Amino acid sequence: MSLKSILKSNPFNISIEIFPPKNADGDASLFETLSQLAPYKPGFISCTYGAGGSTQARTLELCQRIQDEYNTPVMAHLTCVGSTRQDLIDWITKARAAGVNNIMALRGDAPKGSESFQKVENGLGNANELVAMIREHFSDMGIGVAAYPEKHPEATCADTDLKYLKQKIDAGADAAFTQLFFSNESFLRFRDRCEQVGITIPIVPGIMPITEFARIKRITAMCGSVIPIELATKLEAVQDDLQGQFEVGVTYAIDQCRELMEAGVPGIHFYALNKSHACERILGELGIAPVV
Repeated sequence: MSLKSILKSNPFNISIEIFPPKNADGDASLFETLSQLAPYKPGFISCTYGAGGSTQARTLELCQRIQDEYNTPVMAHLTCVGSTRQDLIDWITKARAAGVNNIMALRGDAPKGSESFQKVENGLGNANELVAMIREHFSDMGIGVAAYPEKHPEATCADTDLKYLKQKIDAGADAAFTQLFFSNESFLRFRDRCEQVGITIPIVPGIMPITEFARIKRITAMCGSVIPIELATKLEAVQDDLQGQFEVGVTYAIDQCRELMEAGVPGIHFYALNKSHACERILGELGIAPVV
């Protein structure tokens, strides 16, 4: 099922993002997680694409297995990093053959050791070019793109960042999924600004439940998201208590999701980090039950 059809079929969808594990033990843990989350009937499960395309084969392998085992639509991430146009077309052709009907189209981060993103010869330089290429060669493919309520770390200002998002949407994206954030006010202001510039596709908030304070500090340092002082203070008070961090972080995420749902968001995209406990707790508190 394509992304547009998924979003039209239900006024509110949850989606789950996972990443390719590095070994067999990680695979076993991931599929235990998916066995716990699949009964909640996510609109789709997305799988990331490693730096420089390092997991591109694994991404397709996992997407195909998820569809086969859980009868759940998938979305494969794809970046421009290190690939020519023909490389990208060939990869999407393989994805279609594997039953993947949705792509999260991303420029991608600069390879490790590089100061900035550089497109390869005959490659693509940004996500809107990737979206346009997918639309040209695979017109019925579902396409998601990234959005940044607190702006992309490389953007000079919020207005410039919004301009780039509009370019991706004008190129043919079906929906935008935000980077993780902890301030609903930031998201709602961003949504309003999107409407003001004529963005009409669904803007889906991305939520990462905090279960380990040290880990989330590393993640936010890379992506530019801000942890509110009140939340950071609560987490610092339990920094030596892992269960305490889980309780603070997940309780905050529950409140955050409730408020977003009341504000009429079309869904919530959970960055699950290949674990199920936090998402299960949140979904239960939101009144979303597994389908037996």
